[in-house]
Amino acid sequence: MVAALALLPIRPAAAAAQSIQISYLVSVIGVPLGMAEARAKLERSHYSIEAEAKLTGIAALIASSKGAATASGSIVAGRVAPADYATTAANSELTRTVRMAMDAGTVKGVDIDPPFEDAPGRVPVTRAQKRHIVDPLSAFVMTVPPDAPLVGPSACNRRIPVFDGYARFDIDLTYVGTRMLRTKGYFGPVSVCAARFVPIAGLQMDRPGTRFMAQNRRLQVWLAPVASARIELPVRISIETMVGMTMLRATQVSFGAPSSQFRGGAQIRRH
Repeated sequence: MVAALALLPIRPAAAAAQSIQISYLVSVIGVPLGMAEARAKLERSHYSIEAEAKLTGIAALIASSKGAATASGSIVAGRVAPADYATTAANSELTRTVRMAMDAGTVKGVDIDPPFEDAPGRVPVTRAQKRHIVDPLSAFVMTVPPDAPLVGPSACNRRIPVFDGYARFDIDLTYVGTRMLRTKGYFGPVSVCAARFVPIAGLQMDRPGTRFMAQNRRLQVWLAPVASARIELPVRISIETMVGMTMLRATQVSFGAPSSQFRGGAQIRRH
Protein backbone atom coordinates (compact mmCIF):
# COMPACT_ATOMS: atom_id res chain seq x y z
CA MET A 1 0.00 0.00 0.00
CA VAL A 2 2.75 2.47 0.94
CA ALA A 3 4.68 1.56 -2.22
CA ALA A 4 1.63 2.39 -4.34
CA LEU A 5 1.03 5.66 -2.52
CA ALA A 6 4.67 6.62 -3.06
CA LEU A 7 3.90 6.94 -6.75
CA LEU A 8 1.27 9.61 -6.11
CA PRO A 9 2.23 13.31 -6.47
CA ILE A 10 1.53 15.84 -3.79
CA ARG A 11 -0.96 17.14 -6.36
CA PRO A 12 -1.63 16.32 -10.03
CA ALA A 13 1.32 17.15 -12.26
CA ALA A 14 1.11 20.47 -14.09
CA ALA A 15 2.97 21.84 -17.07
CA ALA A 16 3.02 25.39 -15.68
CA ALA A 17 5.00 26.62 -12.70
CA GLN A 18 4.14 24.90 -9.44
CA SER A 19 3.30 27.32 -6.62
CA ILE A 20 3.12 25.91 -3.11
CA GLN A 21 2.40 27.55 0.22
CA ILE A 22 3.02 25.78 3.53
CA SER A 23 1.96 27.12 6.92
CA TYR A 24 3.81 25.85 9.99
CA LEU A 25 3.22 25.87 13.72
CA VAL A 26 6.35 26.41 15.82
CA SER A 27 6.43 24.89 19.30
CA VAL A 28 8.94 24.24 22.07
CA ILE A 29 8.36 21.28 24.45
CA GLY A 30 4.81 21.15 23.10
CA VAL A 31 4.01 24.80 23.79
CA PRO A 32 3.00 26.81 20.67
CA LEU A 33 5.31 29.81 20.30
CA GLY A 34 4.84 31.08 16.77
CA MET A 35 3.89 30.65 13.16
CA ALA A 36 5.98 30.32 10.01
CA GLU A 37 5.05 30.33 6.36
CA ALA A 38 6.97 29.26 3.25
CA ARG A 39 5.95 30.07 -0.31
CA ALA A 40 7.73 28.41 -3.21
CA LYS A 41 7.45 28.78 -6.97
CA LEU A 42 8.96 25.82 -8.76
CA GLU A 43 9.64 25.75 -12.50
CA ARG A 44 11.50 23.29 -14.70
CA SER A 45 14.78 25.20 -14.42
CA HIS A 46 14.18 27.87 -11.78
CA TYR A 47 12.91 28.23 -8.22
CA SER A 48 12.10 31.04 -5.83
CA ILE A 49 11.14 30.69 -2.20
CA GLU A 50 10.05 33.09 0.52
CA ALA A 51 9.56 32.50 4.23
CA GLU A 52 8.56 34.48 7.28
CA ALA A 53 8.17 33.66 10.95
CA LYS A 54 7.01 35.45 14.08
CA LEU A 55 6.20 34.80 17.70
CA THR A 56 2.52 34.66 18.58
CA GLY A 57 0.32 34.36 21.64
CA ILE A 58 1.95 34.53 25.06
CA ALA A 59 5.43 34.40 23.51
CA ALA A 60 4.72 37.64 21.62
CA LEU A 61 3.82 39.34 24.90
CA ILE A 62 7.18 38.37 26.39
CA ALA A 63 9.41 39.13 23.42
CA SER A 64 9.01 40.72 20.01
CA SER A 65 10.75 38.64 17.39
CA LYS A 66 10.17 38.05 13.69
CA GLY A 67 12.10 37.21 10.57
CA ALA A 68 11.75 36.95 6.81
CA ALA A 69 13.88 35.49 4.03
CA THR A 70 13.94 35.09 0.26
CA ALA A 71 16.02 32.93 -2.05
CA SER A 72 16.10 32.12 -5.75
CA GLY A 73 18.20 30.21 -8.20
CA SER A 74 18.29 27.64 -10.97
CA ILE A 75 17.71 23.92 -11.14
CA VAL A 76 20.49 22.55 -13.33
CA ALA A 77 20.90 18.85 -14.12
CA GLY A 78 18.61 18.04 -11.21
CA ARG A 79 20.57 20.14 -8.72
CA VAL A 80 19.72 23.38 -6.96
CA ALA A 81 22.07 26.23 -7.91
CA PRO A 82 21.36 29.27 -5.65
CA ALA A 83 21.78 32.81 -6.97
CA ASP A 84 20.40 35.20 -4.34
CA TYR A 85 19.57 35.03 -0.65
CA ALA A 86 18.41 37.71 1.76
CA THR A 87 17.12 37.53 5.32
CA THR A 88 16.11 40.00 8.00
CA ALA A 89 15.70 39.12 11.68
CA ALA A 90 14.35 41.61 14.20
CA ASN A 91 13.65 41.75 17.91
CA SER A 92 13.01 44.58 20.34
CA GLU A 93 16.73 45.44 20.46
CA LEU A 94 18.16 44.86 16.98
CA THR A 95 17.35 44.35 13.30
CA ARG A 96 19.97 42.54 11.24
CA THR A 97 19.95 41.94 7.48
CA VAL A 98 22.07 39.41 5.61
CA ARG A 99 22.33 39.51 1.80
CA MET A 100 24.28 37.02 -0.24
CA ALA A 101 24.96 36.73 -3.98
CA MET A 102 25.98 33.39 -5.50
CA ASP A 103 26.87 32.00 -8.88
CA ALA A 104 25.66 28.40 -9.16
CA GLY A 105 26.26 27.90 -5.45
CA THR A 106 29.60 29.74 -5.23
CA VAL A 107 29.46 32.79 -2.97
CA LYS A 108 30.35 36.01 -4.76
CA GLY A 109 29.41 38.57 -2.12
CA VAL A 110 28.02 38.87 1.41
CA ASP A 111 26.70 41.93 3.19
CA ILE A 112 25.71 41.76 6.89
CA ASP A 113 24.25 44.89 8.49
CA PRO A 114 25.07 45.41 11.28
CA PRO A 115 28.04 43.02 11.12
CA PHE A 116 28.57 40.35 13.73
CA GLU A 117 31.39 40.88 16.18
CA ASP A 118 34.18 38.42 15.43
CA ALA A 119 34.03 36.10 18.44
CA PRO A 120 37.29 34.77 19.90
CA GLY A 121 37.99 31.21 18.84
CA ARG A 122 35.69 31.38 15.82
CA VAL A 123 37.00 29.20 12.98
CA PRO A 124 37.25 31.37 9.85
CA VAL A 125 35.38 30.34 6.72
CA THR A 126 37.73 29.81 3.78
CA ARG A 127 37.01 30.69 0.16
CA ALA A 128 36.94 26.99 -0.72
CA GLN A 129 34.23 26.41 1.90
CA LYS A 130 32.02 28.96 0.11
CA ARG A 131 31.84 26.88 -3.06
CA HIS A 132 29.13 24.37 -3.95
CA ILE A 133 26.89 25.47 -1.09
CA VAL A 134 23.24 26.31 -0.63
CA ASP A 135 21.79 29.06 1.52
CA PRO A 136 19.50 28.07 4.44
CA LEU A 137 16.31 28.68 2.44
CA SER A 138 17.44 26.94 -0.75
CA ALA A 139 18.29 23.96 1.48
CA PHE A 140 14.53 23.45 1.78
CA VAL A 141 14.32 22.61 -1.95
CA MET A 142 15.64 19.04 -2.31
CA THR A 143 15.68 17.51 -5.77
CA VAL A 144 15.23 13.81 -6.54
CA PRO A 145 16.77 12.13 -9.64
CA PRO A 146 14.22 11.38 -12.40
CA ASP A 147 14.68 7.61 -12.12
CA ALA A 148 14.44 7.47 -8.29
CA PRO A 149 11.33 6.92 -6.13
CA LEU A 150 9.93 10.09 -4.57
CA VAL A 151 9.40 8.41 -1.20
CA GLY A 152 12.10 6.38 0.49
CA PRO A 153 15.91 6.45 0.76
CA SER A 154 16.35 8.53 -2.41
CA ALA A 155 14.39 11.34 -0.75
CA CYS A 156 16.50 11.41 2.40
CA ASN A 157 20.00 10.12 1.86
CA ARG A 158 22.04 13.26 1.15
CA ARG A 159 24.46 15.76 2.68
CA ILE A 160 23.43 19.41 2.37
CA PRO A 161 26.31 21.95 2.49
CA VAL A 162 24.90 25.17 3.98
CA PHE A 163 26.39 28.66 4.30
CA ASP A 164 24.26 31.37 5.91
CA GLY A 165 26.64 34.27 5.27
CA TYR A 166 28.50 33.71 8.54
CA ALA A 167 28.62 30.02 9.46
CA ARG A 168 29.35 27.00 7.28
CA PHE A 169 27.87 23.63 8.23
CA ASP A 170 26.51 20.43 6.71
CA ILE A 171 23.18 18.75 7.33
CA ASP A 172 23.38 14.97 6.94
CA LEU A 173 20.06 13.27 6.20
CA THR A 174 19.54 9.50 6.47
CA TYR A 175 16.37 7.59 5.65
CA VAL A 176 14.74 5.89 8.65
CA GLY A 177 11.22 5.14 7.43
CA THR A 178 7.99 6.20 5.75
CA ARG A 179 4.94 7.64 7.48
CA MET A 180 1.50 8.77 6.39
CA LEU A 181 0.79 12.45 6.97
CA ARG A 182 -2.65 13.99 7.08
CA THR A 183 -2.84 17.76 7.30
CA LYS A 184 -5.05 20.37 5.68
CA GLY A 185 -4.37 20.23 1.94
CA TYR A 186 -2.24 17.07 1.95
CA PHE A 187 -2.75 13.40 2.74
CA GLY A 188 -0.08 10.94 1.68
CA PRO A 189 3.29 9.36 2.40
CA VAL A 190 6.30 11.27 3.65
CA SER A 191 9.91 10.18 4.00
CA VAL A 192 11.25 10.34 7.54
CA CYS A 193 14.93 11.35 7.74
CA ALA A 194 17.26 11.37 10.69
CA ALA A 195 19.35 14.57 10.59
CA ARG A 196 22.82 15.45 11.86
CA PHE A 197 24.34 18.90 12.25
CA VAL A 198 28.01 18.93 11.18
CA PRO A 199 29.83 22.20 12.02
CA ILE A 200 32.50 23.17 9.48
CA ALA A 201 33.57 26.79 10.04
CA GLY A 202 32.37 30.22 11.13
CA LEU A 203 31.53 28.89 14.59
CA GLN A 204 33.20 28.68 17.98
CA MET A 205 33.70 24.93 18.09
CA ASP A 206 34.22 24.83 21.87
CA ARG A 207 30.98 26.62 22.73
CA PRO A 208 28.49 24.41 24.62
CA GLY A 209 25.79 25.12 22.03
CA THR A 210 28.00 24.05 19.12
CA ARG A 211 29.11 20.88 20.90
CA PHE A 212 25.52 20.08 21.87
CA MET A 213 24.26 20.35 18.29
CA ALA A 214 27.21 18.40 16.85
CA GLN A 215 26.49 15.52 19.24
CA ASN A 216 22.71 15.79 18.93
CA ARG A 217 20.98 12.61 17.75
CA ARG A 218 17.44 13.93 18.15
CA LEU A 219 16.96 15.75 14.86
CA GLN A 220 14.40 14.59 12.33
CA VAL A 221 12.92 15.88 9.07
CA TRP A 222 9.78 14.70 7.27
CA LEU A 223 9.80 15.28 3.50
CA ALA A 224 6.72 15.42 1.26
CA PRO A 225 7.15 14.86 -2.50
CA VAL A 226 6.17 17.34 -5.22
CA ALA A 227 5.99 14.93 -8.14
CA SER A 228 5.56 17.48 -10.93
CA ALA A 229 8.85 19.18 -9.94
CA ARG A 230 10.71 16.08 -8.62
CA ILE A 231 11.35 17.96 -5.39
CA GLU A 232 10.94 17.23 -1.67
CA LEU A 233 9.76 19.89 0.78
CA PRO A 234 9.96 19.66 4.60
CA VAL A 235 6.60 19.35 6.32
CA ARG A 236 7.98 18.63 9.80
CA ILE A 237 11.30 19.42 11.47
CA SER A 238 12.04 18.43 15.07
CA ILE A 239 15.22 19.46 16.87
CA GLU A 240 16.24 18.75 20.44
CA THR A 241 17.69 22.02 21.75
CA MET A 242 19.23 22.98 25.06
CA VAL A 243 15.80 24.23 26.19
CA GLY A 244 13.84 21.21 24.95
CA MET A 245 12.32 19.76 21.79
CA THR A 246 11.59 22.41 19.15
CA MET A 247 9.23 21.50 16.33
CA LEU A 248 8.19 23.07 13.03
CA ARG A 249 5.02 21.27 11.87
CA ALA A 250 3.01 21.91 8.71
CA THR A 251 -0.62 22.76 9.45
CA GLN A 252 -1.70 23.52 5.89
CA VAL A 253 -0.45 22.92 2.36
CA SER A 254 -2.05 24.87 -0.49
CA PHE A 255 -1.43 25.56 -4.16
CA GLY A 256 -1.77 28.55 -6.45
CA ALA A 257 -0.05 31.90 -6.93
CA PRO A 258 1.32 33.01 -3.52
CA SER A 259 0.84 36.62 -2.46
CA SER A 260 4.19 38.06 -1.37
CA GLN A 261 4.50 40.54 1.46
CA PHE A 262 8.22 40.96 1.01
CA ARG A 263 10.81 40.66 -1.74
CA GLY A 264 14.54 39.94 -1.74
CA GLY A 265 17.03 40.88 -4.40
CA ALA A 266 18.61 43.90 -2.75
CA GLN A 267 21.95 44.99 -4.15
CA ILE A 268 24.90 43.11 -2.70
CA ARG A 269 28.51 44.17 -2.64
CA ARG A 270 30.60 41.56 -4.48
CA HIS A 271 34.03 40.64 -3.12
